[in-house]
Amino acid sequence: MKLKELESILQDCEVFDNPKIQYEQYPTTAHLAARMLYTADTVYGDIEDKAVGDFGSGCGILSIAANILGAGYSVGFDVDPDAIRIARENADEFEVDIDFILTDLNQAKLDGFHLDTIVMNPPFGTKTKGIDMVFLKKAVELAGTAVYSLHKTSTRDHIQKKAKEWGVDFEVVAEMKFDVPMMYKFHKKKSVDIAVDFLRLSKKSR
Repeated sequence: MKLKELESILQDCEVFDNPKIQYEQYPTTAHLAARMLYTADTVYGDIEDKAVGDFGSGCGILSIAANILGAGYSVGFDVDPDAIRIARENADEFEVDIDFILTDLNQAKLDGFHLDTIVMNPPFGTKTKGIDMVFLKKAVELAGTAVYSLHKTSTRDHIQKKAKEWGVDFEVVAEMKFDVPMMYKFHKKKSVDIAVDFLRLSKKSR
């Protein structure tokens, strides 16, 4: 499947009807989701036939993209029941088989899951300080091979240091723009582009 074709298919994903600012719910665009998953699959071979998890899965677009690209198993985790409902509706629309699990990743014990790859667009930590690193650390602990994640470019040095502490390889796969549309009352501009890094943290080859 070509990248443009994947992006076009993902445009049909429904997004939050009432986004909740406490969870920093900004939908991942089809443009970003397609590029993230397409790269993880075609460049690194981390999607097709793999068990793929999505932390903070929101409306399910990353899990759906993984499934379309041939993931052997897809599971999404989110703390918000409304997000889980929309994600399940999206999965039904796309006729893909994905598990969506309601859980708080801050406290969740996920030892029963054996995942090769974790993809995510975590909260950036503007409302709950440090939540982005909680997601990332848990993902690194759980993923058998690699974690793909979006983070503000301004946090790159900090994440690189943490990756070294955790004993994983750190790579900036691409620099991207995350378009934050005018969704909440406090937004003054129609949309804002935030510079983000598309990161790959991988287990060191023994």
